[in-house]
Amino acid sequence: MPDKNFPSTDYPSDVHTIQFEDKTILLIGTAHISQESVELVEEVISNEQPDCVCLELDDKRFQALTQKKQWQSLDLKQIIKKKQLSTLMINLLMASYQKKLGGQLGVQPGAELLHAAKTAEKSDIPIALIDRDVRVTLRRAWKSTSFFKKGYLLTTIFASLFDSTEISEEKLAEMKQKDVLSELMEEMGSALPDVKRVLIDERDIYLCEKIKTTEGQHLVAVVGAGHVAGIKEVFKHDRSNELEEITTIPPVSGIWKAVGWSIPLLIIGSLITIGIQKGAADAGANLLYWILANGIPSAIGGILAFANPLTVVGAFVAAPITSLTPVIGAGYVAAFIQVMRTPPVVKEFETVGDDMGSLTGWWKNKLLRLFLVFLFTGLGSSVGTYIGGYEIITNLFS
Repeated sequence: MPDKNFPSTDYPSDVHTIQFEDKTILLIGTAHISQESVELVEEVISNEQPDCVCLELDDKRFQALTQKKQWQSLDLKQIIKKKQLSTLMINLLMASYQKKLGGQLGVQPGAELLHAAKTAEKSDIPIALIDRDVRVTLRRAWKSTSFFKKGYLLTTIFASLFDSTEISEEKLAEMKQKDVLSELMEEMGSALPDVKRVLIDERDIYLCEKIKTTEGQHLVAVVGAGHVAGIKEVFKHDRSNELEEITTIPPVSGIWKAVGWSIPLLIIGSLITIGIQKGAADAGANLLYWILANGIPSAIGGILAFANPLTVVGAFVAAPITSLTPVIGAGYVAAFIQVMRTPPVVKEFETVGDDMGSLTGWWKNKLLRLFLVFLFTGLGSSVGTYIGGYEIITNLFS
């Protein structure tokens, strides 16, 4: 039976006591930007000396908090090769949003989680990282969102970065009771239910099921306040059978694969048909139009991003080719050339969160400029595909 002396004292309403089988769990709901949360987790862990401290972190985020120079292990070339640049950008955007809010409260985002780990370490208490891999979370959220709502999501986050309005004292007091991520989801309202489901609801299930399987009878679990209600509800049911599903990145549907390949096949087929019906000269003229229609907008995108000259040339060359295959886009090719020719320096990794908050910072910081290269050259190639494809199809039937 659980020890009735655990917890040993009464705590504020942010600390919830849960009985599950032979375990007693003290679930602490924190705000990731609150000094009060930092002090609370230290108090509870120091007083209770639990068998284990569960943290709302995965391995990647834990390393980011505990390793001051985690940028040293960030291999941008591998990130680009694995086509994870968009995931990295969204991750940095969310981190910058939290950092901005935390700056007004005088505490760094995630400070209470880091402090919980340090407090546990001082007493030789093991810790358990109970959150889902952040890469899985972000990629599931991205894949679950429609094209137009992706734009809405990015626009909302970007707008929050450039909003210089000071948060009122009342708003700060309210946010101390919430997880920042939940606050952002609430601001978006019902417009992004799929994103909310992945970022909050699925993680409630994952966090709860991981707490259930953590060794020890007396546990302290530190999670964002926005997860508390969901976790307490999941404790009433066995939802372990859902873990495999919510830790899997959904594959691209067969329909989208078919659409992705149909466009290049249509273009190539049209060029061949024009050659047969109207001669090689007409086919060559249409091919040249395709090259210029794709290459020029993509190169202009590189110029607008202040890309390295070789990156601009590479975007021009790559766009007509990558537009004929859904396997890789011109943005990734341009980004790879950019990181090889103009790699970010140490200082730019360290200041990326602050630089995101200013428009000029996106061009001055080489890491952020890499994202601009990726976005602008890819957008230019997409525009070129539409223009070039329309012209070729029109000529085919003219």
